[in-house]
This record gives sequence, C-alpha cells and structure tokens, in this order.
Amino acid sequence: MKLTMFKSKLHQMVVTEANLMYEGSITIDQDLLDAADLLPYEKVQVLNITNGQRLETYTIPGERGSKVCCLNGAAARLTQIGDRIIVIAYAEMTPEEAKSHTPRVVVVDEQNEIKSVFNYSMPATSYSLETGLRED
Repeated sequence: MKLTMFKSKLHQMVVTEANLMYEGSITIDQDLLDAADLLPYEKVQVLNITNGQRLETYTIPGERGSKVCCLNGAAARLTQIGDRIIVIAYAEMTPEEAKSHTPRVVVVDEQNEIKSVFNYSMPATSYSLETGLRED
C-alpha cells in the first residue's frame, strides 16, 4: 500500500504574472523551487488564498532571483496578479517511509522573498498509522 503524503509547499506566494496564451503550468523562480525541494515539471496543487480556487498543474523553472510566480494557460483565468497562493506537492510513500517523513515548508513575504524554511516534525508516537487516531 502507498500513502499520498504532503511533501513540500511554498506558502503565501504572490502571483506576479498571468499568461493566458501559454499551454499551462506555473512558472516559479528556480531558487524558490530549490528551497521547497520542488523539481521542474513536478505536479503541484495551487490553492488561491485570495479567491478560494484550487487547481493542479506542474512547475516550470523561472529565472533565478526573479521571484516570478506566473500562472499559465487556463490557470491564468483562476488567478489575478497580486493574489496570494499556496503551492503544494505530494509524494507516494509506504507507511514505513511516511512514519519518518517531514514535509518542507517555505514561507515567503509580499515580494516572494524567503522569510523562513522549516520541516514539520511529528513525534512518531503521536498518531497510529493503523487507526489514524492520536495515541496520547
């Protein structure tokens, strides 16, 4: 059995561009992709904090240091420049891998500058993977 686990995210990104005439995807500064452990062409979920829209697409690396966050193609209709978004990636893991996994979180400011980078951690005894219930 494989579990789909939260792998990493870019939190509170600001949309800097929207390109309706592109085939699709989200262009993100390569430095931000690296910080969040996201690969070019990796599938991501985009959650628009401003308007509540959600979509799935894939990443395209943008110019390093540009702070670009551009929704392309159909996704450009679901966002506007200045919207705040969360970009999340998930990974398939065995239950054993999931027990030791710690998701990476990159929080950015209004200029898409990195404010903080951290990994969530959860004590292994807090949850039972068998029942999904807290054990404390």
